[in-house]
Amino acid sequence: MQVWWLAALAVPAIAAMVLFSMGRPPICTCGEIDLWVSSTTSAKTSQMLSDWYSASHMVHGFLFYGLLWLVARRVPVQIRFVAASLVEAAWEIVENTPLIIDRYREATVALGYTGDSVLNSMSDIAMMGVGFLAARKLPLWAALLVVIALEVMPLIVIRDNLTLNVLMLLAPSDAIRAWQAGA
Repeated sequence: MQVWWLAALAVPAIAAMVLFSMGRPPICTCGEIDLWVSSTTSAKTSQMLSDWYSASHMVHGFLFYGLLWLVARRVPVQIRFVAASLVEAAWEIVENTPLIIDRYREATVALGYTGDSVLNSMSDIAMMGVGFLAARKLPLWAALLVVIALEVMPLIVIRDNLTLNVLMLLAPSDAIRAWQAGA
């Protein structure tokens, strides 16, 4: 086994240990493990293997691939994958701090958000990996279409996506919050 594979496996394992040490529940406190949660207002959102926000983590993978290709294209893709995994794992840890959990509650429509389970965070890191590997294999036009689809579909179905999520965390808008709430 090559060293980069060990690093790629170690990143989520270390992130899981950090999240667990932060008090994040390993699985949903309901005691269940589901493949998919379709409701964004369910207490199971961000607790199971996947939900509507899994698409945003796939978009992370596409974006990380593109950015790392631009700034480090001479670095082997395996090392870029590990770097992208490190960034995603770091986000999962930061996302589950009280500061960010509270920010989601006050600035977005995620009023009942309590953070992710460790299982969901590991799935989010894996979703980023899927996006990264898909970006590597797809022609640019197809990668762009996939990213657009991964942004537009949740926007239509749940009135949220990565773009709005970032916007609402950095510069909350009452008009967007009202629209997301269905008002």
